[in-house]
Amino acid sequence: MWSAIQSVLKQIDDFVWGVPLMVLILSGGLLLTVRLGLLQVRKLGLALKWMVQNEEEGEGEISSFAALCTALSATIGTGNIVGVATAVCAGGPGALFWMIVAAFLGMATKYSEGLLAVKYRVVDESGHSLGGPFYYIEKGMGKNWKWLAKIFAFFGACVGLFGIGTFSQVNGISSAVVGFFDPDKSLAVTIPGLGTYSWVVVIASLVLTFCVAAVIIGGVKRIASVSQVVVPFMAIIYFIFALALVLFNIKEVPQAIVTIVQAAFNPKAVTGGVVGSMLVAMQNGVARGIFSNEAGLGSAPIAAAAAQTKEPVRQGLVSMTGTFIDTIVICTLTGLSVVITGAWQVEGLEGVQVTTYAFQNGLPFSNQFCAAVLMICLVFFAFTTILGWDYYGERCLEYLTGKDEKKIKIYRWLYILAVFIGPYMTVAAVWTIADIFNGLMALPNMIALFALSSVVVKETKRFFDVYADQKMAKKKSSASIKDAAEN
Repeated sequence: MWSAIQSVLKQIDDFVWGVPLMVLILSGGLLLTVRLGLLQVRKLGLALKWMVQNEEEGEGEISSFAALCTALSATIGTGNIVGVATAVCAGGPGALFWMIVAAFLGMATKYSEGLLAVKYRVVDESGHSLGGPFYYIEKGMGKNWKWLAKIFAFFGACVGLFGIGTFSQVNGISSAVVGFFDPDKSLAVTIPGLGTYSWVVVIASLVLTFCVAAVIIGGVKRIASVSQVVVPFMAIIYFIFALALVLFNIKEVPQAIVTIVQAAFNPKAVTGGVVGSMLVAMQNGVARGIFSNEAGLGSAPIAAAAAQTKEPVRQGLVSMTGTFIDTIVICTLTGLSVVITGAWQVEGLEGVQVTTYAFQNGLPFSNQFCAAVLMICLVFFAFTTILGWDYYGERCLEYLTGKDEKKIKIYRWLYILAVFIGPYMTVAAVWTIADIFNGLMALPNMIALFALSSVVVKETKRFFDVYADQKMAKKKSSASIKDAAEN
């Protein structure tokens, strides 16, 4: 039965993530990159500075850094560890190249999403700042497009419940935990109707479900408070170990880069025919890249709308750093690790096992220590992603139902239930379901970004004209003070 279901899901996935959607996402990022004059390169330093520097007197519920961490909590997850490995195994090393290309263009996309989220956000009667694609579609494109906003909200709630938010994250956690504590699956238990699983999986699902329930019932502020502590800490730890792996194998890096670029355009030459075409490599790279950094998906602006800021452009720049950190830095290091160690060529490995193999064979530490580090990183990354996507899903449902509290509570409990059953889903089916909903969610958001690109360009020009004038005035004021002091 599972094989039949997987076959149908694969056909749907291939259709959703066909050439049209990939072209739409990449061309959208390219259009914004050109119209903004390579802003992701020119203003990256300023964006990184503002990432940790909160704006004074800004309106919103949480700081810009907390909003970024909430967004990063949803983006830095199994996609960075499991998703990259899955993409390289399925699409060859060239998938990493297309993942990076998509992320570079996606930085302009993510900037635009953050800007529009703040520009068109609304404040409800209880003082909550609400925003995201559904609001910038309705308020930016006009009331006649509200149907498109509702389509986005529907798929957004589904992505949280059936895609990125639950099954794939929980499945990644259970794979990592059982791989560390019970690799031989000797502690087996048979669950009627589901199959045989390790007791470690059962216990992990119970503990995880309890922890998730304890946090998400507290709302965005509790999610943000957890995320802004856990996300930076775990991201730094993973970055240090992944970077160490690359540095310990620095001599292999040039050849790995050649392999990645060559496989991006001629996969057969590198994979020996296992990956048939450039389109397969591109499809895997772009799909997993979007899964990881969510640029174009429309999820991050939901968190960005809650940021304490007066300037849409400033929050757009902060949002942009999320894609840079997530994919350009973390995913690239993971991909290099997998290619350098040849983990992608080892038969019988899937998901987190590929990255674990890379760490164990690329770092001068014991296998047990490497597996423990990776397991801890994966567990916390996936845990915060689960929290972030509950927030996104609830906001989508809130818009869809007119803030029907009863339905939102039902969604919340269904979400917790999905976390509970996630470990018992097959790995292939989980990632395929996640890919399908990602693609369906991206479509209305990308249409909105195309339609509102002129608004993004206009707001950007206005802000940086004022910013340049303020800098010039500061320089003149400093010079006057200096001259007065000297005289």
